[in-house]
Amino acid sequence: MPSITIPPLENGDRLTRFEFEKRYEVMSKQKKAELINGVVYMPAALRYQGHGLPHSSIMTWLNFYVANTPGVELADNTTVRLDLDNEPQPDALLRIKSELGGQSRVSEDDYIEGAPELIVEIAASSASYDLHDKLNVYRRHGVKEYIVWQVYDQKIDWFYLEEGKYINLEADEV
Repeated sequence: MPSITIPPLENGDRLTRFEFEKRYEVMSKQKKAELINGVVYMPAALRYQGHGLPHSSIMTWLNFYVANTPGVELADNTTVRLDLDNEPQPDALLRIKSELGGQSRVSEDDYIEGAPELIVEIAASSASYDLHDKLNVYRRHGVKEYIVWQVYDQKIDWFYLEEGKYINLEADEV
């Protein structure tokens, strides 16, 4: 009987969440891949000023918030299972612990399932899908706040969910 070879994960593949997870599991060198509306997105290498430095600033800010807000947890680059077609890996997220009324939970296999209360993306080259496809996925799943830091445009978009729509706070330039 011939052995079954699992094909590598490729940018643009159209997969279910189960197919995506199976392929992602066998990829040893890929650090980040996301499934958005059934399409695989694999980012380019991350640059220092375009991603690493702003990411560290966001994590410092969110860590300060968590240190002063009981019942809230912070995660960095953690996979979130939203539904059968969407499994993003946001740069940062805040969630209220489920036992305290949060809308997400940690699965038995240690993934977040359901919408965290806040998601943050650092967008250098990814702004086009962070502000469209991902924004719509997060809105549909009830992520209460969504922040996109457009590094090259020196702009932060901060959206909050109101009556099923995202309202942009029109944040100041960074």
